[in-house]
Amino acid sequence: MQEFEGSGGGGNAGAAGPNEAIIKDIDMSGFMADVIEKSAAIPVLVSFYTSWSESCKQLTPLLEKVITRAGGAIHMVRIDFDKNQQLAAQMKIQSVPTVVVFADQRPVDAFTGLKSEAEIKQFIGRFIPEIQPSPIEQLTEQAANLFENGDYSGASTLYSTILQTEAENITALAGMAQCLIKLDDLENAAAVLANIPKQHDSHPEIQAARAALDLVQQFSGLDDRATLEQAVLADENNHQARFDLALMLWSKGEREAAADHLLEIVSRDRGWNDDGARKQLVKIFDITGPQDAFTVMIRKKLSSILFS
Repeated sequence: MQEFEGSGGGGNAGAAGPNEAIIKDIDMSGFMADVIEKSAAIPVLVSFYTSWSESCKQLTPLLEKVITRAGGAIHMVRIDFDKNQQLAAQMKIQSVPTVVVFADQRPVDAFTGLKSEAEIKQFIGRFIPEIQPSPIEQLTEQAANLFENGDYSGASTLYSTILQTEAENITALAGMAQCLIKLDDLENAAAVLANIPKQHDSHPEIQAARAALDLVQQFSGLDDRATLEQAVLADENNHQARFDLALMLWSKGEREAAADHLLEIVSRDRGWNDDGARKQLVKIFDITGPQDAFTVMIRKKLSSILFS
């Protein structure tokens, strides 16, 4: 990322005045004053976004929430990537959302893609240490770590503790549902998801939990793996067997093999089962998340098949 020349020393830039916005939209004409010069006195977070990016739509309010709570200790500027291509090129910004922090008149750190509120706080906390995760956020992070390490019972206990304090904490609700799915308590997982407040139905974490539950429910009644593999070997156009095998592989954690079988169905017969293989891949993307390397890779493979 390029450093900018010609910016003066830090002595001319003061702290925010009482009427100065700590969050504003700028373009290239305001970059020197609102980023370079301002960062001599106070860190400035620069957010490159577009109006069409779903990740930007999710990230921006989280950034604004954390910046606002900082009480002026850090400023934020929003820059429309599409309308400021020259500036984006100068800073070597290639995708959105991209967030860059300036301090002492130079870029000091950055990240690309969607982050949780706790991750944003941790990122910004490196520049203004007074911003630290709340007790609830610390519990949430601990629960997520337990889940990643396969301790679903321990994670569910922490999520339950969070929900006793914040009954509508979406991350905890989604996490609890995911734990129950892993513990094979599908009935209670469905009950948790059924009681999600309507305004949060489209939240990515809730959608991922619902997709995971739906996928697990599809496993019931499948033939054993060896039978499915033999059926596919006997007839490469036995799409139902291949589809069922993909589900079986997914349940065993063999993500790429599962996706490859679904892609093979799309390649051979896009319309099979009302576009069922592609729709199943979309459900998988909901589970893995848009920024996951696996999602990005399989989306590219899918696009090359659909548009070849």
